Amino acid sequence: MEYTRIVAVTGLPGLFELMSSKSDGAIVRSLEDGTTKFVSARVHNLSHLESIEVYTTGENVNLAEVMTAMKSSKKKLPDTKDNKALKSYFEDVYPDIDFERVYASDMKKMVKWYEVLDKNDIEIKLSEEDEEEAEEPAEEKKVSDAAKKTKTTLEVSGDDTAETAKPKTKLKPKAESKPAAKAESKKETKAPAKKESGATTKTATTKATAKKSAAKKKERK
Repeated sequence: MEYTRIVAVTGLPGLFELMSSKSDGAIVRSLEDGTTKFVSARVHNLSHLESIEVYTTGENVNLAEVMTAMKSSKKKLPDTKDNKALKSYFEDVYPDIDFERVYASDMKKMVKWYEVLDKNDIEIKLSEEDEEEAEEPAEEKKVSDAAKKTKTTLEVSGDDTAETAKPKTKLKPKAESKPAAKAESKKETKAPAKKESGATTKTATTKATAKKSAAKKKERK
C-alpha cells in the first residue's frame, strides 16, 4: 500500500486508501476495519496526506516531514486526550511547529494518523515529483497548474482539513492618454481671435481717415 494513495475524508474518522475516483465521488477502503464504501463528492472532500502541510515558525512543511520525525523519535506517543502531553511531545519531536496556529486537535489528528500508518506498515514517502519539488529552490519551481496538487493545512478541528489559497492581486489598468484631436482643437480656437484683432485694426484705420478728411474740409471753409 502506497502512502500517495492514503486520504483523509472530511466528516469521517481515520484514514482511507483511495481505490478509484469518479466524477461524483470516490470509492475508498478504511485502514482501520478494511471496509469499502463510496463517498459522495457532494458531501465529502478528500485530502491526500502527501498534499497536507503543517504550520511552522518559518515556511510550511509537508506532513510527511513531521511524520518522519515522529518515526525517528524514541519518545513514546502521547495520550491524545491530554492536550499538555500532546504539546510537550511535539515540542520535543518537531519544535519548529507554530503552536499558535497548530491546535491540540491538529496534534491529536497527527498522532492518530501516525498510529494507523504504523499499524498498516505504510512507508511514509512522497511521490518522486513532490520530492523533486521540495529539493528545488522556490525561484526555480516550474510546475504547471494542472500538475499541482491542492495544498491543505492542519488548522481545523475534527477530521477536516481546510484548503488555503493566496488571494489574486488585480492590477488596475493604466490611465489612457488623451487623444491628439483634443490638443489640435485647442490650437484651432486661437485662430478666430487673430481674425477679430485684424478686423478691429481696420476699423480703427477707417475712423482715423474719416477724421482727417473732416479736418481738411473745415480748413477749406
